[in-house]
Order: sequence, then structure tokens, then C-alpha cells
Amino acid sequence: MLTTYTSIIALVSTMQLTIVLIVTASIFIVFIGVAIFKMYKLKAENKRLTDNSFYKSKVEEGYQDFTSGHLYDNNN
Repeated sequence: MLTTYTSIIALVSTMQLTIVLIVTASIFIVFIGVAIFKMYKLKAENKRLTDNSFYKSKVEEGYQDFTSGHLYDNNN
């Protein structure tokens, strides 16, 4: 009776548990590596798109002085 009870408790050995944990950690490391790779790819694409001439022309227009309009008194 006692040997049957102890064999039921030890269904998973330490070696099996270690292997499962190593496999799980390996999978998460692969996922983290893929995420880092995609992050650098997206950063490079974002830089390429912001260096685009269309975006630069919009930014270079910038601020225009609007105080010379009819709502402001410019009696200079």
C-alpha cells in the first residue's frame, strides 16, 4: 500500500520537469528574438519613410506668420 502511494506521488521526475522547463524557456527566447528582429526592421522602415521627400516638404513648409491678416492692426 505504501509503495503504491509513493509511486503515484512521483509521476513527474526532476529530469522530466527540467526538460519541460528548458523547452519552454527556449520557445520564449525564440519569440523574444523574433520580436527584437521585427522591432529593428520596423525602426529602419520608419526612418526610411520619414526621410521621404514628401514628408520633408511638408515639414519644411513649417510655420507661416499669420499676424499680417485683416484681424490684426498692422499700421506700420
